[in-house]
Amino acid sequence: MEVVLVLALLVLVGTNGVESRTSQVYEYYEYPATSCRTHSASLTDFGGVGDGTTSNTKAFQAAIDHLGQYASEGGSQLFVPPGKWLTGSFNLTSSHFTLYLHKYAVLLASQDESEWSVIEPLPSYGRGRDTTGGRFISLIHGTNLTDVVVTGDNGTIDGQGVLWWEKFRKGDLKYTRPYLIEIMYSDNVQISHLTLINSPSWNVHPVYSSNVLVQGLTILAPVTSPNTDGINPDSCTNTRIEDCYIVSGDDCVAVKSGWDEYGIAYGMPTKQLVIRRLTCISPFSAVIALGSEMSGGIQDVRAEDIVAINSESGVRIKTGVGRGGFVKDIYVRGMTMKTMKWAFWITGDYGSHPDDNYDPNALPVIRNINYRDVVAENVTMAAKLEGISGDPFTGICISNVTIELAKKAKKVPWNCTYIAGISSGVVPRPCDLLPDQGQEKMTECNFPEDSLPIDNVQAQICTYKRKYM
Repeated sequence: MEVVLVLALLVLVGTNGVESRTSQVYEYYEYPATSCRTHSASLTDFGGVGDGTTSNTKAFQAAIDHLGQYASEGGSQLFVPPGKWLTGSFNLTSSHFTLYLHKYAVLLASQDESEWSVIEPLPSYGRGRDTTGGRFISLIHGTNLTDVVVTGDNGTIDGQGVLWWEKFRKGDLKYTRPYLIEIMYSDNVQISHLTLINSPSWNVHPVYSSNVLVQGLTILAPVTSPNTDGINPDSCTNTRIEDCYIVSGDDCVAVKSGWDEYGIAYGMPTKQLVIRRLTCISPFSAVIALGSEMSGGIQDVRAEDIVAINSESGVRIKTGVGRGGFVKDIYVRGMTMKTMKWAFWITGDYGSHPDDNYDPNALPVIRNINYRDVVAENVTMAAKLEGISGDPFTGICISNVTIELAKKAKKVPWNCTYIAGISSGVVPRPCDLLPDQGQEKMTECNFPEDSLPIDNVQAQICTYKRKYM
């Protein structure tokens, strides 16, 4: 973002013929976005107070409601200036809208539950993730939108999650914890260039949406904080996640599509997903997780240029009996890992059901899983790949992978059951269920060379002009 200050000298002639001179300073902010807007306003225009103690929930909603009138007239943007802006949840109710945070702006999530409304559980989950029944709405929430941007010059959104984490651990929650940003049933979504810290639970949750761009986020939470997933694309089509740095108490990117019978009935997969240039630290979870709620299906995921540091696993597929659905056509290349428990992990016995009504005959299909061009060091165990008896996971391909084991590594570096596939150029030698095809097969585990539609979405330079007298 570039800031330009322009001093304009105005000459005014009064009724007495005497000239008076005054100056105005215009502050221009430039930032990249997929769409630019014609109309602008600042939160302070609607009574916002950035002192860290005054609630701005009503100011946010008043500003958004006012700017909504311009949706069909070039769209609008709301500027959040420097300051600490305490707020409860608020809705993005207008399409063709941008929420922009100055680099010294901090949104502080209110710890007053009365400022968080309760909404219905997601239909593909049937209940909240933390408890049965409803869930607290996210801090920034939007539904049925077209062309919405949440961005900034690395402005900060602080979920102040400690209170929520303590309630979760004590079992004191009446409803599922809120997320920081959730966009539902929407098209053309951009979430970018923000710092997200201390979320009560998941950080970024696009769900039932298409054409989603997530860029340049820094996401930070204590590594022991519960369920502070970084980015969770959920039943979304055509999504791009890139250039993000995540330190998390749970999975850094968790790909989802519904939970057991509810996800099967809803039947909306996550597909055409690109993940690139991600750096992650998550000592107790995965860098990229597929599932465990994958009952609507996951297909065509392309991950490349990933750095994993001090994390439990690099790539993990989580599923189990009763999930149904599928995870197929998964492609990973160019991954670097340092200090890991497992490089690769596939779990076919993941439990955690929404209720007792799941179908025990609903078995997941796991097929065409490709890993190539991976380097890892200080790894406790190369891989733990466990399918389901009577439902083997097939088409696993691992090529050109070098894993340096830790000094106190497991004696058996590979643990494989109920899987089938091949390997080539892998060190240490994989299990017998992944027979080595030899060096001449190093080109196996192909990564798609075609581009997805989301790759064609590019940002333009937009501006916000603010006047000072």
